[in-house]
Amino acid sequence: MTSFLPGDAATLAVAALLIGFSKGGLGGPLPTMMATLLLSQRASVATAVALATPMLMVGDAFALYTYWGTWDREHSRALVPAGMVGCIIGLFLLRGLPDRSLRVGLGVAGLIVVGYKIHSHWRGREHYVRQPWHAPLAGLLSGISSGMLNAGGPPITSYLLLQPITPIVFMGTNTIFFAIVNLLKVPGSLAAGVVTGKALAWSLAFCPLVAIGVFLGRYFIARVDAKMFDRIMTAILIFACGWLIATAYL
Repeated sequence: MTSFLPGDAATLAVAALLIGFSKGGLGGPLPTMMATLLLSQRASVATAVALATPMLMVGDAFALYTYWGTWDREHSRALVPAGMVGCIIGLFLLRGLPDRSLRVGLGVAGLIVVGYKIHSHWRGREHYVRQPWHAPLAGLLSGISSGMLNAGGPPITSYLLLQPITPIVFMGTNTIFFAIVNLLKVPGSLAAGVVTGKALAWSLAFCPLVAIGVFLGRYFIARVDAKMFDRIMTAILIFACGWLIATAYL
């Protein structure tokens, strides 16, 4: 998106709405992953990740308002510093790897998100024994995959689901982690040279649509069949990831 085209406006608009759906609770991480995949069709993967970041930050603001102060401080202290380090590593990888490798990586990351989503229905924590290194490792992996591909959900979510915490504390801890990590991405992306200030300005122009997406997500989550929506999003995401991987070699 070095030069702005009419198709870019539609892509940014749809991406903003998808991120809003996710932050509004509809579809979990799937719409956000889909938004990054969509943007990658109009720009390089590195630029797509950077363009999605301001939209994610707007969504984070809504989530922080909802879950302010509900995070677990012990888990947050262990997760957030490692996530910040991981985000910096991810941004350097984003800058250094060729676009073909990043497209394959983005497709694989999307399939991992889908696999996690399916596997989470069968996981349990009956035999889990927490170790001191679990949280820093989860934070590091989430930070790397978030900074590199906007796909940081599975590691931290897997860790938090194994902890004896309430859903509200789960959401609060997850929210504060990604709010801080996403905040690092904008200056990090500019410093790494993966996006221009002009491109970020275009992304910011479409951020109000994230708010609309959040409210639509909250509206529809109480009115649509959540399982059916998940199945549709999962099918679309699997197809999109497979197509992205295949076309990387064409």
